[in-house]
Amino acid sequence: MRYTRACIETIGYELPPQVVTSREIEERLAPLYRELRVQPGQLEALTGIRERRYWKPGQTMAQGAVLAGQKALAASAVRPDDIGIVIYAGVCRDNLEPATACAVADGLGLSGRIEIYDVSNACLGVINAIVHIANAIELGQARAGLIVSCESARQIVDLTIERMLREKNMESFRLSLATMTGGSGAIAVVVCDKALAPDGHALVGGVIRSDTRHHRLCRWGPDTGMPATAPMQMVTDAAGVLEHGVTLGVSTWQAFLEEMGWCVEQIDRTICHQVGAPHREMVLRAIGIPPEKDFQTYEFLGNIGTVSLPITASIAEERGFLEKGHRVAFCGIGSGLNCLILGVEW
Repeated sequence: MRYTRACIETIGYELPPQVVTSREIEERLAPLYRELRVQPGQLEALTGIRERRYWKPGQTMAQGAVLAGQKALAASAVRPDDIGIVIYAGVCRDNLEPATACAVADGLGLSGRIEIYDVSNACLGVINAIVHIANAIELGQARAGLIVSCESARQIVDLTIERMLREKNMESFRLSLATMTGGSGAIAVVVCDKALAPDGHALVGGVIRSDTRHHRLCRWGPDTGMPATAPMQMVTDAAGVLEHGVTLGVSTWQAFLEEMGWCVEQIDRTICHQVGAPHREMVLRAIGIPPEKDFQTYEFLGNIGTVSLPITASIAEERGFLEKGHRVAFCGIGSGLNCLILGVEW
């Protein structure tokens, strides 16, 4: 897929107030560690994640998304009247219905002749939504759209720790380790026609690939549309996700280079979904990108699901890592397995 009119104009984000270290999580798991004779420090050693953030108890996903949306719109040249689509793209949602996007649109004062809905596709939700709005712009169905997402790890981590302490076996520890990496945060992305924002970051195109044979490797249920306080569990075969995810990522990357007409050497920067150190190292090695061209946030933010990639891009821009004229690859992958890589001229 290729684009000629769509651009990513602004990204706003909101970080939760509570910082939770990996050491603090391991202190809660101390009885399990003693039972299994696991040495403290394994969580950070295995993932590279030192800390993550949590919202205050009772925080709704819509509230976090509204805060990020206000920042994105305040920094945007796009007027509220130009917004034709609002998409909420988080894994965590406030209700089965109505769409969480409705509460966000109301909180931002966006309503009337606007298409409003949720998109759910594991950690790919936000970049899926970018594609949705870019397609609408190319077809002349909209001039601009707003994508919002808010993720919360507090509840699922608490429930998982309770289950791990109850079961006290190595299999539970193995399948729950990835859950302990979860963080929280909110983002908002304004995507618009270049005519509205000549200085926006041009969306050049992208490639989507999937391998649904592995859809059982990472599951969060019973239903991700249930309130985050409802009883649920998350289990992840981290080794399987890494192995098959990298295989899918490499094939998607090769198709992406062909579609864009780019070679590896022409790509100035990569912004990837933030999983952890082993995943980053293996993926970059497999696609031939040196670490200095990639920006990471997992060490201090953890894996924030759909929020991870866009918040990393925004922080990378703030710190001067992304500069005007850079060719940037947004590399997203989500359980299912699905992979989507977008090319952006910053």
